Amino acid sequence: MSTSSASFARSRLFDEPERAAIDVSRGALLVLTVGFAALYATGTELALHTQMLVYLVGMVALNLPHGGYEHFSNLRRRGLPFGARYVVLYLGFVAGFIALFVLAPLPALAIAFGTAVAKGGHGDLRVMDAIVGSDHLVSRPQRALAAFVRGGAVMIVPAVFWTETFYAFTGYMLNVFGGTLVGPAASNPEGFVTVLGAVYGVAVLAHLGGGLATAGVSTSWLYDVLETSLLVAFFAFVPVVVAIGLYFPLWYSLRQSGRSIVVEKARPSRTEGVSVVMAWGVLVVGALVTALVAALLWTVAPNPLAGASLLPGAVAFYTIFVCIIALPHVVVGEWLDFGRGIWHVP
Repeated sequence: MSTSSASFARSRLFDEPERAAIDVSRGALLVLTVGFAALYATGTELALHTQMLVYLVGMVALNLPHGGYEHFSNLRRRGLPFGARYVVLYLGFVAGFIALFVLAPLPALAIAFGTAVAKGGHGDLRVMDAIVGSDHLVSRPQRALAAFVRGGAVMIVPAVFWTETFYAFTGYMLNVFGGTLVGPAASNPEGFVTVLGAVYGVAVLAHLGGGLATAGVSTSWLYDVLETSLLVAFFAFVPVVVAIGLYFPLWYSLRQSGRSIVVEKARPSRTEGVSVVMAWGVLVVGALVTALVAALLWTVAPNPLAGASLLPGAVAFYTIFVCIIALPHVVVGEWLDFGRGIWHVP
């Protein structure tokens, strides 16, 4: 890289960090996609043991803290009455979701998978609004379809391309609460994922085709084609355990950090209404409550490690734990927060 190019890159990183976050997220997924596609072409496979370690590092060490920051950023200027109601609602949804897993593991897991789609899709849509561009999405049905396509890549594409592994870990997750898979998904898994993949493929074509019809070959539409294609390729070529474990820190969290920078530029006082001590205290309390939720889940689950060995059991348990805190993350943190929300765009 020339001196002038390096200077430009450094300038962009510091002057437009929100766009740098988007570039890094795209670059990270592109490198992983190409790398695993090359491994696949040579017949080389990453050991499942290694995949699970990557998942746990990505989801626990890299992504979990960002979830807490999203709530803190959303609440720090909202005042005590609102914050108290928010926390009570959040904990109520957590308790209700744990109870649903105990009583009806399969419907609970279906809701959990739907929550992952909603989180990835709706969160990405708000990043498009703030940074990438969404001028080609003008109606509510278009935006809902865009959110489904972006979020569906997280669950549907790996179910189609990595069916055996996807089903294996679904079974582990159900077994944490003594549940089993039933219905068409159990009796005809290949047919089920084929139909699911076909529905998703039609949704992708309808989403991108609708955007093209609305805005033509616009910059925002071209970026949407690029990012949607990248997400589909990433989840198709990267083993599902690694893909999900790295998607959230390397795509979701990075892009939401970029959106947060845009929001902070609109509200430049980063400490308004919150002292450093109070901020530290809130984050510590949040971490302790999160740990208590995990401890409660471990206590009430009949088979916390799903009857499996340590690593797959830990992946199954932690994934359910993340699902349980993700539901109120989306519902309370965004959908019921009409004034702002965790994915607020000014």
